[in-house]
Amino acid sequence: MKMDRLLLASVGLLAGMAGARAADAVVMVEPEPVDFVRVCDVYGTGYFFIPGTETCLRIGGYVRMRLNANSQEYTRASDLDGPEDYAFASKVRVRLEFDTREDTELGTLRAKARVQSTNTGSSSSGYTMDEGFIQLGGLTIGHLDSAWTYNDGGIEDGLLVDDDSDFAAGDINANRISYTASAGGFSAVLSLEDDGDGDIRPDAIGKLTYKGDWGGAYVMGVYDEDAQTEVNRRRGVDPLGDDAVYSFGKNGVDGEDGAVVVKAALLLSDPFAPKSSLKVEGHYAFDPSIYAVVGDLGQSSIFGSNDFNQTGATGTNGGNLTLSSEWQIGAAYKQGFGKISATLAGLYGETFDLDASSPGFSYGQIGSIEYWGTVGEVGYAVTKNFSVLGQVSYVDLELPSAIDDFDQTRGFVEFKRTF
Repeated sequence: MKMDRLLLASVGLLAGMAGARAADAVVMVEPEPVDFVRVCDVYGTGYFFIPGTETCLRIGGYVRMRLNANSQEYTRASDLDGPEDYAFASKVRVRLEFDTREDTELGTLRAKARVQSTNTGSSSSGYTMDEGFIQLGGLTIGHLDSAWTYNDGGIEDGLLVDDDSDFAAGDINANRISYTASAGGFSAVLSLEDDGDGDIRPDAIGKLTYKGDWGGAYVMGVYDEDAQTEVNRRRGVDPLGDDAVYSFGKNGVDGEDGAVVVKAALLLSDPFAPKSSLKVEGHYAFDPSIYAVVGDLGQSSIFGSNDFNQTGATGTNGGNLTLSSEWQIGAAYKQGFGKISATLAGLYGETFDLDASSPGFSYGQIGSIEYWGTVGEVGYAVTKNFSVLGQVSYVDLELPSAIDDFDQTRGFVEFKRTF
């Protein structure tokens, strides 16, 4: 009997242990999905939260191809009235932009980086930093377009056409520290910018902007602490009737005296019809300055060099024609028609009085260059984020003395995919 009771007790104990183990069994639970990418719609479309942070990031850019053509007067030596030659080149640009933003107790904290590469023909090209800056509230620190041309205050300079050929004066990038204060549609900007001359004194730019439903306006001024001396070269005929290479520019400028330039613009939204814009812009320079150089007058779209400043005759400026415009006035009208937009712009201006010389001759002051130009542009949105743009422009420079007048016709067709 004792043996039977012992066996029964053992069986009961084992059964209890088995039941306890069954009660403690682990139940597998399906893992909850992790939201790795969260949309951040505070700053517009395309932003998302960087995982594990409250920082919003947008990655964008574009890929474009341009087919460029322009006339080349430098191939004709001094025969500036002969038949014109033309050059053609294809260019591809890849641009990448990284834009981060987040709210802080001091305002929006932002950092933006832009890198891009542009090739010509079959060549390859390295990437360069086009922009890299930090913003906190109204404070901007870093490398980007000068406040002289950037849209600080909501309005950018230029004549409503593609910003590579908008005839803007002083279209340069700079390392700068600037502050923008805004209230009631008005914005005031103060910018201190490194001109790269190696001294501690910066260029100083002040800008006042108003932007409203009807459009906007701005007025600005710059103190360029280094007025510039310009040297350019161009073929012509000397007093003896021989071909000669003229050196001309605004020489003898005391850079230590500095330079002052002022610029103003008026922009009207829908002045005559919906989807239209009208802009008038002009500047006046009291002294020669890089902020008064209109680069589109002296830099061709082909091969990155200037076809006015003849290749065989140029020893300065990297092949670019560098002339400070004493004054310039321009106007542009842009109209949208569904997927099509069309722009027509024109400008007129004059340089400072120039000095000139050729081998064996010194002409002293020879007067100024009067110039004018026009540009027409038509764009078509093929589909979302893919567009085609065509542009034709013409510039004419009336040079003084024996240095012949010259002009140039240029244009491009562009295919662009943005993202």
